[in-house]
Amino acid sequence: MIRVLVVDDSALVRRLVTTSLTLDTEIEVAGVATNGREAIGLVEELEPDAVTLDIEMPILDGLGALDEIRKRHPHLPIIMFSTLTEKGATKTLEALSLGASDFVTKPSNTTSMAESMASVREQLIPKVKALVGARRIVGPGREKPAPPPAPVKLAEPSSTPPEVLLIGCSTGGPDALSRVLEGLPGTLPVPVLVVQHMPPLFTTMFAERLDRVSPLTVREAAEGDVPRAGEVLVAPGGFHLRVKRSAGVVRAHLDEGPQENFCRPAVDALFRSAVEAYGGAATALILTGMGSDGLIGCRLLAEAGARIVVQDEPTSVVWGMPGAVATAGLAHEVLALDDIAGKLTAYLAG
Repeated sequence: MIRVLVVDDSALVRRLVTTSLTLDTEIEVAGVATNGREAIGLVEELEPDAVTLDIEMPILDGLGALDEIRKRHPHLPIIMFSTLTEKGATKTLEALSLGASDFVTKPSNTTSMAESMASVREQLIPKVKALVGARRIVGPGREKPAPPPAPVKLAEPSSTPPEVLLIGCSTGGPDALSRVLEGLPGTLPVPVLVVQHMPPLFTTMFAERLDRVSPLTVREAAEGDVPRAGEVLVAPGGFHLRVKRSAGVVRAHLDEGPQENFCRPAVDALFRSAVEAYGGAATALILTGMGSDGLIGCRLLAEAGARIVVQDEPTSVVWGMPGAVATAGLAHEVLALDDIAGKLTAYLAG
């Protein structure tokens, strides 16, 4: 059983979360707390496998509790509960920078109890299972990660000079992406296109945060943008980001098409379009994330001659997305997070 500590000052939200979790036969609620100070004590007493943590609470808020828990339990999965507001997005991104594993958004006040419970279950349960499963593989005192799969005979990447860097990520992606973009030079000779699984508004704030830490110019993508060298375009929440070449010029296009891999934006949507726009003149990077979004796109890109790089298991929060690509034998390189920026810089310089 996966034992979860639920922390929220709202009795209604605590009931919503605990009921949603206990409907799953593999999860039990280890305890509940009404503020951050109480949560810190219960983490020590109950030793849960995961924690759901509200941000706005009395006595000690979620950020303060997160900071204290992380000092003592660096690998404990902690999932923040956030509101879909500008303030909520800002606080959530701060929590992720402080070491939160992931976040879910609270249902709006206009939804019914049944709808709210369905929303929580859909968002929260897969993340709890993925994060706890990853910790049981790579956490301290746990079994060691499996060695990377033996690569199949991949065709060498095309010798065509690279024209774009494509990046896909999800759970754990905000921190991983920040570290990669911090390590890339401002003189990068190609544009960077990013899909990070995030809801609307959050991607706007996320792009602004990345712009402050990266030598590159980072902003949320807009319809008709022309990707330019030294610039990073982040797919906006709620929209697929695709690219299309017309009259020799590549432009970004946004659409609200059906979700892919339960996501919009989806990595596969961007990568598929990049095959048509760039062919083998692309380098694709898959960072930490749950699920397998990006697998189909990486297969098509590899067949076109693009170079495929994935983050390794020990440095991934969840080795779902990169693991799917590596296990399928589609990765030209499987790299530790801190090695990625240097290798990409060399590749993209030709």
